[in-house]
Amino acid sequence: MPLPTISYLTDIHFSPGAVALLPEILAEKGLERPMLVTDTGIVAAGLVDRLDCSTSATFSGVSPNPTQQNVMDGVKVFRDAECDGIIALGGGSPIDCAKAVSLMVTHKEPLEQYALIRGGLSKLTDDKPPVIAIPTTSGTGSEVGRATLIAFDTTTKLAIVGPAIIPDVAICDPELTSGLPPGLTAATGMDAISHCVETFCSPKFNPVADAIALDGLQRACSNLQTAVDDGTNLQARSEMMMGSMQGALAFQKGLGMIHSLSHPLGAIPKQLHHGTLNSIFLPHVLRYNNEACPKKMVRMADVIGLGKGEKLADYFEQLANDIGLASRLSELSTTAEDLAPLAEPAFADHSTATNPRPLTAKDCATMYRAAL
Repeated sequence: MPLPTISYLTDIHFSPGAVALLPEILAEKGLERPMLVTDTGIVAAGLVDRLDCSTSATFSGVSPNPTQQNVMDGVKVFRDAECDGIIALGGGSPIDCAKAVSLMVTHKEPLEQYALIRGGLSKLTDDKPPVIAIPTTSGTGSEVGRATLIAFDTTTKLAIVGPAIIPDVAICDPELTSGLPPGLTAATGMDAISHCVETFCSPKFNPVADAIALDGLQRACSNLQTAVDDGTNLQARSEMMMGSMQGALAFQKGLGMIHSLSHPLGAIPKQLHHGTLNSIFLPHVLRYNNEACPKKMVRMADVIGLGKGEKLADYFEQLANDIGLASRLSELSTTAEDLAPLAEPAFADHSTATNPRPLTAKDCATMYRAAL
């Protein structure tokens, strides 16, 4: 069953203070025993206290790159507490985990059979408890995304993709990101930028998504430095959250080589941040793809005020440096030995199919070496 090219998308409440709508939304959905899925960092930051509702259970055992075990542990908590829905609070990791938990409450094991590259799309159904997603970062866009990314072993991070995975409601409250540290603001912001870039460059025909991606790119590039420098700037935080959401709204077009490279590397035990990895690969992939879509490179350069598409890679390298992110994988304690088994999984990743320039496993290996 093919994925539709254009589909927008879910109910979104976007405004400062929108989290106060949660009790009303729970009542509207008829949810009386929701489970909260979050992580220990969100709990420690006090953001759970911002939710004006009672929950029947809380699952906070989510890794920075959520694992199959995290998902099944969450399913057990859901069933033991006889919950009827899920509130996902946090960055992409808790929201992705929550989406997979919702799936596995009603779908048969194993989880891996539902991965897109395992032929899982046709096995997904809407028979699953509702998910209300509340992001606390501006990067993944998982609150409106049609995928959940789960690590299955040390080289395998797979996407479960389909309309059924999209949260039923997204509550996007920029005020919840005001306490995000500069480093995480930077990394998640570059994640959002990479989504806008890759979805725009995808060869799939979807002018609606293209327009959304370009607008999101402009917002994110114009406001990321300010959000990093002044985390209390609500205007910058709002623009970053909108840019992040727009990058995910454009996921209908697919992604590309940046994510093909990042996904298996995110599965290794070093718990590398997905946004930081995307930031490192972004300039390398832009240079690789330039010959396949030069007009798109020029269009993106125009949107962010560069004028020439050839300047994009250098621009993003400088932006990453200015906001304090690593520029090479070796700065993250990644070694050639870590990368050696990853080229084949990268090539097999679902994002490879929509990269604008064809690639091979050898190209992936070359790119890993260049980024090291």
